[in-house]
Amino acid sequence: MYGISGSVHELVPKQLLIVVIAICVMTFFSFINYRYLKNYSFPVVFSYVVSILLLLLTFYSRSIRGVNSWIILGNYTFEPVELAKLVLIILLAKFFSQRHIHINDIKNIIISGIYFGIPAAIIILQPDLGSAIIFSLIWLSMLMASGISKKHFIILVIAGLIVSGFGWNFVLKDYQKTRVISFLNPYKDPRGAGYNLIQSKIAIGTGYWFGNGLGNGAQVKLGFLPEPKNDFVFAATIEQFGLVGMSLVLATILLMLSRIVNIGKRSNNNFGRLFSIGLAVFIFAHVFVGASVNIGLMPATGIPFPFLSYGGSNLISIAIGLGVMQNIKRNS
Repeated sequence: MYGISGSVHELVPKQLLIVVIAICVMTFFSFINYRYLKNYSFPVVFSYVVSILLLLLTFYSRSIRGVNSWIILGNYTFEPVELAKLVLIILLAKFFSQRHIHINDIKNIIISGIYFGIPAAIIILQPDLGSAIIFSLIWLSMLMASGISKKHFIILVIAGLIVSGFGWNFVLKDYQKTRVISFLNPYKDPRGAGYNLIQSKIAIGTGYWFGNGLGNGAQVKLGFLPEPKNDFVFAATIEQFGLVGMSLVLATILLMLSRIVNIGKRSNNNFGRLFSIGLAVFIFAHVFVGASVNIGLMPATGIPFPFLSYGGSNLISIAIGLGVMQNIKRNS
């Protein structure tokens, strides 16, 4: 029997265990007063340092699909970059909430850029360009929410483009560049760099409105669609549940994001507001980038699709964030 992620009897028990852990983690953090994160520096700084060390540890782990993003723990793998995203949100929310009035002081912008830049540089070297993009979006969105001036924001964007150009010319290898630009014309190399995107589009096209039913998608069942439980779970879901099924998933996620932002708006301090924005961007960016990759609007990135991708790193990180949001709501 096959579902959107392959052999159901092999994967479902593991994923159910991860879901249970995520629910327990979310419940635990919902009872920890978020002001502990807001008022005390040690737990936030300690978490940041640990996340950096874990990112560095991935270079000594086995490469998976050409990327050193995972720490292998027996039959499970842990992707520390997902935890690092959440830790960055907490750190920036704390930093910006304390310097909200002086956010346009260039010193504060540079310090926040260092907080963002250290993990981002490590991630680029893995190389995990998708997560680097999401790190950038989190940082820029929280800067904007803090009231950065348009002039400083434009300068940062220009600097980012310059750094991206440098990375393209001097950091990325030729095969990585080929992977990035293959989405522009996947049919130029249909059996090589363009294969994944072509199969993804076929899966989406055969799903129509209501899909073929769980286990009845030929692209997944016959093994044509690569990574149907992770990178291309968006296409696999549409093939089996159709555009209507995926629309329900997206509507549910958007409703949740709306609730997160509204809770942040009602928070009685800037930390709660900024954390809610960072968490919302974290989740939305994963959804947007994941969907864009599957339909050919962006190059393959390898980032998980929230609540659908197999594995626990992203799900547990989001669960921690949702637990903190529940506590913000309770204490506002």
